[in-house]
Amino acid sequence: MESLTGTTTDQAPANPAATDDMLATQPVGYWCGLTHTTVTRHLRDAMAKIDATQPQYWVLNRVNGGPTAPSREEVVAQLTHLADGPHEIARTVDQLLHREWLRVDDGQRLHLTDAGESARVRLRELATEIRAVVHQGISDEEYVAALKVLRKMVANVEGDGAPGNPS
Repeated sequence: MESLTGTTTDQAPANPAATDDMLATQPVGYWCGLTHTTVTRHLRDAMAKIDATQPQYWVLNRVNGGPTAPSREEVVAQLTHLADGPHEIARTVDQLLHREWLRVDDGQRLHLTDAGESARVRLRELATEIRAVVHQGISDEEYVAALKVLRKMVANVEGDGAPGNPS
């Protein structure tokens, strides 16, 4: 396979035990998928211990996060791309209404209750703790560099209109 920089790197099969000198041949999809699965599982397991879910956290943050209270439909539309299925966010809104972490006003807008705000703060603290575990031994500069590389890979595949990139 010819790279854009003029060097050739063969693609090797995914190998969790690959040494540093073998990493350039490893499939990024494997490592991104493994990272996503491992980190998400760790976060969701920690949230389950306090009887909450990651989608609940997303919804609480979204309801809290704008200049105006969102409608149910707006929350569903904005978060469904993150969810495991097309109905998960709507179900999560229903769960949060049932738990009385959310309430609906006369204009059909969603608001956090005091209990919902307490849960959102507790989940934010937990997410911050999990982030510290995940980022242990990784500087902010290394983290930014890794994300920039991944962002560039996405642009290379999707095409961003730059010379040499597919469009």
